[in-house]
Parts: sequence; structure tokens; C-alpha cells
Amino acid sequence: MAAQIVMDHNGDTRHYFNTEDVKALLTAETRFKKLTAAGFTAATRDGAGKATVTRVFNPTAEETLFIPRLVGG
Repeated sequence: MAAQIVMDHNGDTRHYFNTEDVKALLTAETRFKKLTAAGFTAATRDGAGKATVTRVFNPTAEETLFIPRLVGG
């Protein structure tokens, strides 16, 4: 199972999906596009825990983390 983790003011929300389910992949890709369009930064983590910023949905990523835009003031 792959996961999309969305960080926000409530903490984090985890969305799990089966990478072999076409409908689940479409939902995950739609979520990816919606969040990145709203200003979230997307990063995937590899097996060693190293995060890499990504701008394109990767259906093979085990974990994608969405970090909200920081607002200074």
C-alpha cells in the first residue's frame, strides 16, 4: 500500500491506496494535482528515508508527503 501524507494545521492526514487499482491511482493523482495547485510542496521518501521534492505524480512512490506553504509575518 502506498500512502499520501498531508500535513496541515490539524497535524497530518494519511491516504492509503493500492498501486494496482486503477481507480485508486486516479484518485491519488487527482489529490496530488489538487494539493500541489493549492501550494503544497510534494516530496517522496526512499527506503533510506531521504526526501526528494517532486512536481509530478509518481504512482510507484511508497510515500508522498505534502507540506503546506509557510506563511511568514
